[in-house]
Amino acid sequence: MKFNPEKCRMKDERMKPFIDTDEIWDLLDHTKPDRVRVKETIAKSLEKNRLTLEETALLINATETDLVEEIKQGARELKKRIYGNRIVLFAPLYIGNKCTNNCQYCGFRTSNKAAVRKTLTDDEIVREVEALEDNGQKRLILVYGEHPDYDANYIAHTVRLVCGVKKGKGEIRRVNINAAPLDIDGFRTVKQAGIGTYQIFQETYHPEAYKTYHLGGKKTDFNWRLTALDRAQEAGIDDVGIGALIGLYDWRFEVMGLVRHANHLEACYNVGPHTISFPRIQNASSLDIDGRYLVNDADFAKLIAILRLAVPYTGMILTARENPRLRREVIPFGISQIDGGTRLELGTYSQNLNAEQDLNREQFKINDDRSLNEIIEELIQNDFIPSFCTACYRIGRTGEHFMEFSVPGFIKRFCTPNALLTLSEYLVDYAPQDTAQMGWKAIEQNLAHLGDTANTQEIRRRIERIKQGERDLYF
Repeated sequence: MKFNPEKCRMKDERMKPFIDTDEIWDLLDHTKPDRVRVKETIAKSLEKNRLTLEETALLINATETDLVEEIKQGARELKKRIYGNRIVLFAPLYIGNKCTNNCQYCGFRTSNKAAVRKTLTDDEIVREVEALEDNGQKRLILVYGEHPDYDANYIAHTVRLVCGVKKGKGEIRRVNINAAPLDIDGFRTVKQAGIGTYQIFQETYHPEAYKTYHLGGKKTDFNWRLTALDRAQEAGIDDVGIGALIGLYDWRFEVMGLVRHANHLEACYNVGPHTISFPRIQNASSLDIDGRYLVNDADFAKLIAILRLAVPYTGMILTARENPRLRREVIPFGISQIDGGTRLELGTYSQNLNAEQDLNREQFKINDDRSLNEIIEELIQNDFIPSFCTACYRIGRTGEHFMEFSVPGFIKRFCTPNALLTLSEYLVDYAPQDTAQMGWKAIEQNLAHLGDTANTQEIRRRIERIKQGERDLYF
């Protein structure tokens, strides 16, 4: 397929900066939230068309209660049309927290002398992965500080190590990466290791605000970070994740920056971001930032709904930074991925699982410390299908090919069946009895909803094969 990206004031060119702060603020300051246009913009998104920067600004500036509710309802409907009712589950695994950067919002920053530094040994990584597999996890994101010890070769080594861990019927089928920007050769190295999505957050898209928070290390270079995913694309990594840390600057600007980044990737590489993340600042060891840009729950819910409408084809990640109540509220607005059973202190999946958080050993405070099974139960109770599916990545439905399926809304055809199959695996291998009963009932309800088709019959046959011991069946 061919995108039709917006032509912005600053021309989109490969590996060149693309953020024009004046353009973004002009749009935010001068786009009036006309009711008719708001409704027309929501309708455009529901036809699975990405919104322009002006249209995004229009939704941002719509503040009347009924218009905000229409935006949320549009996001709910769009999510149903594209993604169905499945929610993908994953877990973060911190590999090392050494860091040479001095980012004021992060507990790992180099100036924080209270931070307890650690890099997992290979044996410790294996034990952590085995513990995650014992809980039923199939998808991980590996997280690293920016440090010479964590170069491309080391990242590649840890990816291969994680992928090689098999315990019982457990295995990790998808390994994503959150790590510092690399050069093109470095990205090629990690690609060869078999990584999934390479995720790098800009933190804030406002260059001047960026300077105030990043006081030392390689991360002080705004443009080097901004163009990191260009280099990843040049190296052949076509699944990339973008994100902004909400609370560093005006959330309205950050939403515009994320949409602008999506446009840049479309214009230069004919593929949008695979995921968008929007973590909110949480407490961290020796946290020292100006709190004037912190975002309340109402605005946070609104920005999630706007992002869903602005970039219909892109997965959206909501992490355990947020508490269960808020996660429950905003998942229907367009969230497609969440983490479960999350632990941030290095080495604590395999030990001290119930230990109280120690912020001197963690990057930030999490607010949802429920087990993976508790989260699965709640998803089922709320009519979502918990999914561990990784099929697209392993059969080549990535990058531009992925967009060919996702933009027209064909994901539902693949994801719902695969979600049911991976949930079946979890119910057979890991679920307590009560969860299993609840899960099988939900599977039957979803199969009934699909109707008595040849595809549904094939799903039933594959579920029976899973019950007989086969694994990793997918469409």
